[in-house]
Amino acid sequence: MTTVTGPSVDSQESRNIALLTWIGTIFFGFIPPLIVYLIKKDDAYVVDQSKEALNWSITAAFGYVAGIILTIILVGVLVMLAVGLCHLVFCIMGAVAASNGKPFRVPFAVRLIK
Repeated sequence: MTTVTGPSVDSQESRNIALLTWIGTIFFGFIPPLIVYLIKKDDAYVVDQSKEALNWSITAAFGYVAGIILTIILVGVLVMLAVGLCHLVFCIMGAVAASNGKPFRVPFAVRLIK
C-alpha cells in the first residue's frame, strides 16, 4: 500500500467534518462534499477530503450514466451494480481514513477538481 501525503489534521473537528462528508457522499452523492468544499475554505484537510469526495461522486455519476445507457444491451445493470458497490466501499474507506485523520485517495477517481 502506498503512502498518501496530504495536509495535516489540526483538530478533531476537522476529522469529524471530513468523516461526515464521506458518509454524506454515500447517501446524497455530490451535494455534501460540494457544500463542505464551498464553506470550509480555512481548513486544508477538510478541503482536501471534500475535493476527493467530490471527485469520486462525479466519477460515480459518470459510471451510473454509462450504466443507464448500457441497459439497452442488458449490460448496464451489471455496470450500475459494480459502480454502486465501488461507491459504497470507497466512501467507507474514506470515512475510516478521515476518522483516523489520514488523507485518502480513491484510486479510480477522475480528478476534475484540483
